[in-house]
Amino acid sequence: MSFEDITLQCKDCGCEFVFSASEQEFYEQKGLINFPKRCKPCRNAKKNSYRGNYGSGGYPQKRMYDTICAGCGCETQVPFQPTGDRPVYCRDCYNKMKGY
Repeated sequence: MSFEDITLQCKDCGCEFVFSASEQEFYEQKGLINFPKRCKPCRNAKKNSYRGNYGSGGYPQKRMYDTICAGCGCETQVPFQPTGDRPVYCRDCYNKMKGY
């Protein structure tokens, strides 16, 4: 099958971009049936927005919440949202309480 360059419009920024014949051939080889909907810069931005939720090891980062330690009064962060009905401790105070 012969492919020709096609001009498409990005759904995010509205700019026109070229879906080249070589890209179309690649899509066909991989069994991809839909044309790209985003230009290269918008595709990269979307990929990077997903990657922002992952740490250096490739694992999702836990959301951390700021709070005040009930033991020492220092500011700390915990991986759960404190509700105020129970005391929250920093790592050091927690470890002291548990005997670590």
